[in-house]
Amino acid sequence: MRWPLIAITFLSACAQEANLPGNLLGPTAGVGGVIGSAEYQKRRGDVEVIVKSNYEAIKGDIRAGGGPVLTKAMNAARIPERDRPARIIQLQSDMGLYDTTPGALVTALMLYGG
Repeated sequence: MRWPLIAITFLSACAQEANLPGNLLGPTAGVGGVIGSAEYQKRRGDVEVIVKSNYEAIKGDIRAGGGPVLTKAMNAARIPERDRPARIIQLQSDMGLYDTTPGALVTALMLYGG
């Protein structure tokens, strides 16, 4: 009699969607996701404009350990002040990637901003 319980347990692991409490909210759960996504996309767009409009300057700021353009981009990405020194070190260590790919720099800043 235990085999149905075991079968259900194994089959539920194959589900395509996570069975999290948010899924129990029904159609209203999607509204927050859409709003959150729109806010994220706007913020990402702001960071992208700053990075691509000032690409050489922001790379110089990263190499120098900080500067006005990098600060503006970090503000737009909402990177906490306390995290910035460590994030600048991380950006410096990955400079080879950012030298030719502004999109990678935008992605890193957005990731650090949360």
